[in-house]
Amino acid sequence: MDSIIEAAARLRDSVNSLTPSLLKNCKQIDWIYNPLDYAWAPHEEWIRRFSGNGATTLLVGMNPGHGMGNTGVPFGCPEQVRDFLGITDLEVKQPDPVHPKRTVYGLNCPKPEVSGRRIWSFLSQHYSTPEKVSEDIYIVNHCPLWMFNDAGQNITPDKLIGKAANKLKLICDEHLLTVVAEMQIERVIGVGRYAQKQASKLFDEIEVDWVPHPSPASPFANRNGGLDWRKSFASALRI
Repeated sequence: MDSIIEAAARLRDSVNSLTPSLLKNCKQIDWIYNPLDYAWAPHEEWIRRFSGNGATTLLVGMNPGHGMGNTGVPFGCPEQVRDFLGITDLEVKQPDPVHPKRTVYGLNCPKPEVSGRRIWSFLSQHYSTPEKVSEDIYIVNHCPLWMFNDAGQNITPDKLIGKAANKLKLICDEHLLTVVAEMQIERVIGVGRYAQKQASKLFDEIEVDWVPHPSPASPFANRNGGLDWRKSFASALRI
């Protein structure tokens, strides 16, 4: 667990140092938030409580959205972080500067994140407690940065090009390699094709699979009231 905290701190500091270059060289993005920085307290709590309980399957997302952007927890729909994970009453600071359309409310954020709600509500129904989840499954994002343009639209890492973007991927790869090695992960599941692709480049001796992303923008994730996605998720997790 301490090694995972140290790896997250290195990732936090490395991408902070790279941020000026990303903003200068990647024309698609105008704003960058680093939840590992301003939401470090709940992120560290997430690692401390749930990374050392024996999980051998790693779910890997692309990068933060609204959920982790407010809570510091991967796919961290605020209601699920509070009510299921029990991560509450920890300080979430403000990014600097703050985009007028991307206010950070922290753990008390009233707005749910659909993707995170779908993942965590499924896991809560199957495992009943977060500790039971963490005996089998742990979750990280490949990239820790929440990025958007001047209009406040999310810009995902797959849209970035250039030297700074390549450096970002290398930093993120190093962190993922460390997590897999330190936790003795046996299987990686990319949430969406991008995460699967990044993991597949790194691992030859462990299995890399994927599950469709549960985004509300995905027709498959919405089909049959989400039932088809839940079946796909259960199949990927083999539960």
